[in-house]
Amino acid sequence: MNAMMRRAVIGTAAVSMALSMAACGKAGSDKKDDAKGGDSKSIGLLLPENASSVRYESFDKPFIEAKVKELCGDCTVKYSNAEGSAAKQKQQFDTLIAQGVKVIILDAFDAASTQSWVKEAAAKGVKVIAYDRLATGPVSAYVSFDNEKVGELQGQALLDALGAKAAESNIVMINGDDADPNAGKFKSGAHKVLDGKVKKVVYEQSGEWKPTVAGQKIGAAITQLGKDGFQAVYSANDGMAAAIITQLKSAGINVPVGGQDAGLDAIQRLVTGEQSYTIYKAYKPLADSAAELAVALLQGKDVKAVASSSIDSDTDKGIPAKLLDPKVVTKANIKDTVIADKLYTVADICTGTYADACKTAGLQ
Repeated sequence: MNAMMRRAVIGTAAVSMALSMAACGKAGSDKKDDAKGGDSKSIGLLLPENASSVRYESFDKPFIEAKVKELCGDCTVKYSNAEGSAAKQKQQFDTLIAQGVKVIILDAFDAASTQSWVKEAAAKGVKVIAYDRLATGPVSAYVSFDNEKVGELQGQALLDALGAKAAESNIVMINGDDADPNAGKFKSGAHKVLDGKVKKVVYEQSGEWKPTVAGQKIGAAITQLGKDGFQAVYSANDGMAAAIITQLKSAGINVPVGGQDAGLDAIQRLVTGEQSYTIYKAYKPLADSAAELAVALLQGKDVKAVASSSIDSDTDKGIPAKLLDPKVVTKANIKDTVIADKLYTVADICTGTYADACKTAGLQ
């Protein structure tokens, strides 16, 4: 082979190798682009806090994870808890989008602050399900309870606890965080029932969903009104109710106090009579509905099969919604509610400290 032929063969081989490497490089680029296109098997789950309510870690998270796995065997849930910080939740939201997650279940710590987040997510093809709280912005669906009805049930349960004394009773109200639209609905519903049926709401403050703050506020109410200045306390949730009851006991005050969330400790306080009522919002149907919506969106299906109602937020109209019905729980119907639904067993509730009270309540 002469020199000219050798150069021709070498040149051909080099061109062939270059083409081959280019092809490999393109294939690699496609793979990277596919990854950037999104994680089609992951669902983001962002919950708001874990200080004033145990429900999120104990019920919402595991129920959602289990239902997603049931509906989509190879799907995963990427979970974070904001621990009471809107800024932290925004970082978690941004991280999910950066990871390519295409569906996010969002229980917003500060629902009013989410408009820009959700709008940016929608522009990138990310679907957001507002869970429990109606986040602002173009969310794809909403699942929660009828929160004004929750407030109405709370108000009526407080009237029932007062009985014939209601019309002559002054009420202290410790509401949820003003930044939470649910808190506004709870308060509105409670006022709808209480106003005109009690003597007066003599002290009303936000407890910010924080037991420590609620404890401080009831302390201020006692100082301002005196031990006999009020006859019942409305607490927006059970975590705050626990702190309120502690302060009342320290001051030697025994009046009806109610909350919501049906936490185990709240059910135990019902048994002992320290707390008058709670509101049971069955977590499993709520979590299951959120999981069904998330998987449907992940698979490109119509969410209206699950969310057949609609609701308006402060920023958007006609959001597909599923609203569930809450229930009042008192000592008298513990068996028919949280035990019947297998949320708790008698053994869960009637631990050593509560054994005698459980016998009196007919739970053993």
